[in-house]
Order: sequence, then structure tokens, then C-alpha cells
Amino acid sequence: MANTLFDKIWDAHVVQNVEDGPTQLYIDRLYCHEVTSPQAFAGMRARGLKCFRPDHIYCMPDHNTPTHDQDKPIEDPVSRTQVDTLAKNAADFGLEHFGMMDKRNGIIHVVGPERGLTLPGMTIVCGDSHTSTHGAMGAVAFGIGTSEVEMVLASQCILQARPKTMRIRIEGELKKGVTAKDVALYMMSKMTTSGATGYFVEYAGAVVRNLTMEGRLTLCNLSIEMGARGGMVAPDETTFAYIKGREHAPKGEAWDKAVAYWKTLKSDEDAVFDKEVQFDAADIEPMITYGTNPGMGMGITQSVPMMEGMSEQAKISYTKSLDYMGFRPGESLLGKKIDYVFLGACTNGRIEDFRAFASIAKGRRKAEHVVAWLVPGSWMVDAQIREEGLDKVLEEAGFEIRQPGCSACLAMNDDKIPAGKYSVSTSNRNFEGRQGPGARTMLASPLVAAAAAVTGVITDPRTLL
Repeated sequence: MANTLFDKIWDAHVVQNVEDGPTQLYIDRLYCHEVTSPQAFAGMRARGLKCFRPDHIYCMPDHNTPTHDQDKPIEDPVSRTQVDTLAKNAADFGLEHFGMMDKRNGIIHVVGPERGLTLPGMTIVCGDSHTSTHGAMGAVAFGIGTSEVEMVLASQCILQARPKTMRIRIEGELKKGVTAKDVALYMMSKMTTSGATGYFVEYAGAVVRNLTMEGRLTLCNLSIEMGARGGMVAPDETTFAYIKGREHAPKGEAWDKAVAYWKTLKSDEDAVFDKEVQFDAADIEPMITYGTNPGMGMGITQSVPMMEGMSEQAKISYTKSLDYMGFRPGESLLGKKIDYVFLGACTNGRIEDFRAFASIAKGRRKAEHVVAWLVPGSWMVDAQIREEGLDKVLEEAGFEIRQPGCSACLAMNDDKIPAGKYSVSTSNRNFEGRQGPGARTMLASPLVAAAAAVTGVITDPRTLL
């Protein structure tokens, strides 16, 4: 019988199927951060349990970590308690812990792939919705709730309903200035934030095959914003080249054996998906969001959509969203003054994103009124930035590189956008208050963010490339 990539990995990890119930699925890797794990560890203590497979579990603070003075105690008492609690839990349960100032620290969804902890064919979970990022490596990766984190700590298994499968093909060739982030925002603008609800998505087609590993990680990161359970890309030579030589990657004979298996991880020619969708790269330009969910996006040269054809209920929601953002139907965003720029997050905090940002910043200066937070996704990315001299390019343009962490992606640390201010952000969500109470967020690629940072207004990056 022909199988999809998802089927092959899922079926290989089934411990048992519960009749008229969920599947008991074995989990290869559990990532724990400080926000969704405390109750899970408390539950383990209350029941007197130890972790079933502690060597399969990795702990890392990222949401609450400040992006400056990480060598000093965290000032915010809530953040400090959460970070300290994770360190204690990791020590008490004998788990690997990449704490603050550890050179292996960063955002968990950036560190997993770059350290070779995330590998093709794995099942991976974390108490964080953007765990879908790891699917770019050819893994089945998805976010789970705190009670499920406890389940995996105790048994290395999880009870899950099997999702449906969807394949999204993006064919053709991306045009100048169009990145993986633009592809994802474009898909969401067409499919809406609920268009993939209940599905596990496999991305395919010429565009996906030609994406770098960083681009694929960005694409899979945003799967959850379409409502998908997760997203994935079949591993290929790009994947193998990325993994080879990394810290936790297989070595020697084990490498050859692993690659031989990884090469089987692709959907069979005649595999049937529950749903198929196709997009044309020629239709995609640099994107920007104008509303308060990631699906409210448009090409940067387009205008905010009008309300014709909407239901009365949809008009109410749409008007509320535009009122929050201070925009009007039919308005162009080009030339709109902005206040903050954020480069980073598990969506766009990798070396390729900093290269893109620097390509626009080089030889230019940051607009005086713009506050820019450039936050690497990990200490490894920080080291790459300095090895390549990008830090010098950015400093000469008036930018400062901060220390790794989730930063301004979400208002859980010091990096909050003030109320009413406009932020062009490379992160993944633009909900009301996501970057701070009253903050107005426009999601975009690193190129669009850089163009806004140096001009001080929303700018088509193609005019600066």
C-alpha cells in the first residue's frame, strides 16, 4: 500500500491503537522550556515518578530570558522564577539542561536542528505550538499541552488522534526579494488561519525543493498559523548536508546507516492525501500583514482589502481588527511610518535571516526614530554572525545585536512594544497585545523588516536590493 511521508513516520512509532480512541505514539524527543513544563514536573513529583527515558529529553529556557545582561540575575520576578524552576527540575530529574549563558542555549526550535538533536524520521514534541518547525527536517513534530508533557516525561509516549494529511505544492521559481516567510504569509492569506485545521501538512514542489534548510524551517514554523497540526518536508541532500557533522548527528557507520534510512522517508508516488493544494510562485511578492491574525496579509504593493462580499459578522470582526491597527480598507501601507523593527524569533532568527537583513542594511543607516531589536535565535547563530562579519556591517548601519531568546515575539520578557506603536516583526503572530499591550504588529520577512528599519517607513525591499 502506498504511504505518505507522514504515514511512514507515524506508523513506525505506533505502540498501540486504542479501539475507538487515540493512538499511543512513541516519542523520540521531548523538548521542555520554562513556560509549559513546571506543572508537568510538579505532577511527576506528586506521583513519585522518574522520567522514563531522561536521555531523550532536553530542557532550555527561551521565552522569559532577557536579551541583554544574561550574566546577571533576571530582574522580572516571574521570569526569574520560571527560568530557575526549569533549572531545578532538570537537575532533580537528571535531564540535559541548556541554561542561560550556556553556549548551547537559544530558542529551543532553533537549537534542536542546529545541534543535530532534531533528525529525519523522528517524532518530536514540546509544550509549544511552534514545535512544527522541526518538521522541516523530515520529522513528525507538534506542540502539546502541559498534561501531555507530563505523559511523555513519565512514559515517553503520548495519546494522540491521528490527523488527516494534506500536501501543499508550491511550484515555479520565487521572484527577487521573495523569501520562505513570504511564501508562508501568502499561503495563509489564501487559506486563512483555519485552512489546514485537523491536517498534517507536507510541503512539496519546486519552490520547497530549492529552499535552504533555514527557509524550510521558517515554512514549517508557520504551519500552525494555518491551523495545521504540523508541517513537514521530505528529507533530501539539502537536509543531509545540513545535518552532517553537527554535534548530535550520527557519525561514521551510523551516519551511512541513518542516511540510507532517511532516503526512504518520502511520500510514495501514488500516495493519496486527504487534501491537495497548489500555489504558483509567480503570484507571490514580498508580503506584509495589515490585521490581527497572520492570515490577514497582502503583497506589499497591494492595498488593504475592501469589505465587499463579507458577511455582516465578518465585517464586524474585520472593522475591529483594522480599528486596532489604525488602518482603513483600500489603504496602501507603503510609506507608513513605523516605530519598531524586530528581527528574530523561532521563525526568522537564523543565520540566513541575519544575512538577508544585513544585505539591505549594508552601506545604509538605521532611521533615527526606529528602535530595532536584532536577536539571534541561539548563541551558535550569534557566533556565525560574528564569524561572517555581519555584526560589523550591522553596527556600522546603527544596529545592535542582542543576546539570544524569544525576545519581542511575545510579551513574556522585557522586549515589549509600547501601546499604539507600529512594529514590523519577523515573528509568527500579530494578535492584539502579542508583542505588548496595545502594540500593533505587522508580520514580514527579514528583507521587509530591514527595508523598514533603514527608511523608517513600510518599503518594498526590492527597491533597495
